[in-house]
Amino acid sequence: MARKPEQNSLDAFETALEALPSGTFTGRSQHRRYIVTKTTFCSGKSVKLVAEELGGTDYISLNFYRLQGGARLFPCEMSTRKVFDLVMTLRPDQDAA
Repeated sequence: MARKPEQNSLDAFETALEALPSGTFTGRSQHRRYIVTKTTFCSGKSVKLVAEELGGTDYISLNFYRLQGGARLFPCEMSTRKVFDLVMTLRPDQDAA
C-alpha cells in the first residue's frame, strides 16, 4: 500500500493540479512530452487526470477528491510518487494556457 503523502505535500500537489488547464492539452515533464486530459466533476470536488507520453510508453492516471475530511489522492495502479512527480513538474505548452 502506498504511503499517505504528508499534508503540506498534498497541499502543494493540490495547488499544482489546480493550476493545470482543464480539458486536453500538451506539456512537458522531466524532458518528456505528454498529452494530458484534466476533467473536473462535482463542482470541483473531484478531478481526474490522465497523461500519456507522446512517442513513448509512460502512462499516468489519478483521481483527486476534496472531501469534508480533507483532500485524498488516488493514483490508478501506480505509485503516489509517480503521480506527484508528474503533476509537480508538468509545464503545459504555451498554447495550452
